[in-house]
Amino acid sequence: MVVLESKIRSGLTRLKVYGDLVMFSHSLFALPFGLIGMLLAANGLPPARVFFWIIVALVGARNAANALNRLIDAHFDALNPRTAYRHLPRGLVSGVEVLILSIVGFALLLLASWQLNPLCLKLAPAALFILVIYSYTKRFTWACHLVLGFACGIAPTASWLAVTGSFAFPPMLLSAAVMCWVAGFDIIYATQDAEFDNKAGLYAVPAKFGVSKALKIAKTLHLAVLLFLLLVPLFSTHPHAVPGVFYYLGVAVVAVLLCWEHLMVKPDDLNKVTTAAYTVNQIIGVTLLVFTILDVFIPKI
Repeated sequence: MVVLESKIRSGLTRLKVYGDLVMFSHSLFALPFGLIGMLLAANGLPPARVFFWIIVALVGARNAANALNRLIDAHFDALNPRTAYRHLPRGLVSGVEVLILSIVGFALLLLASWQLNPLCLKLAPAALFILVIYSYTKRFTWACHLVLGFACGIAPTASWLAVTGSFAFPPMLLSAAVMCWVAGFDIIYATQDAEFDNKAGLYAVPAKFGVSKALKIAKTLHLAVLLFLLLVPLFSTHPHAVPGVFYYLGVAVVAVLLCWEHLMVKPDDLNKVTTAAYTVNQIIGVTLLVFTILDVFIPKI
């Protein structure tokens, strides 16, 4: 019994290590938008089976991509004082373990796509390619932030496809919003590494244009986020599935949070970058999801 308990504790500890490695809590970035796309497509909850496989696909894809990013960037993480504490540079996990985590996550994405519908399965390899190629883009283009944004922005459209089996303009607008949103806060986060990226020969907006211009670019991208979010209801053609008052209230709260995020960070004061880029943005996705749920399930005002 003691041996069994010890093995269980060891297993749970290892799971925690893996969760920390892939920053599992950061699933709160794209996941809420994937669920928003699902709710709007179904005008409520889809069948339980579809809901389950959408969750599997979103969680599997996100964590697989993050694990692979850690593996591909392990060399640079070890050289950067800010990231040298991460699991691979410290030897807390092996490269083989991280690769297995990534393969399992991508396998879950493919399995979920197969279970959902033929179009999802056909498009799954393209999604997988985007999720993999992102980790290499910082080696040759400062637009790497937009590639990351695009990879995360797949979520709303993918969820819509999972429910309906067809493309539509509203989820594409949501995807554009997510792309600009993620690219914006990733640029903010990258301001910490502008000096290191230049020395290491890596490409990023702060390294290319400087911290001050990078923050202005991030603000512009986040203004675009609000525009895309406001356009979603205008292009929703189904009369019962058009986002209403609660959705607009959610967008208003998102606007306030984005303003707060940018007020935290200044070119000469980057002390709150992590809070601005990570903590606030975890709140943003969940906030819009909550207001969308209210909009879908409460009779239109």
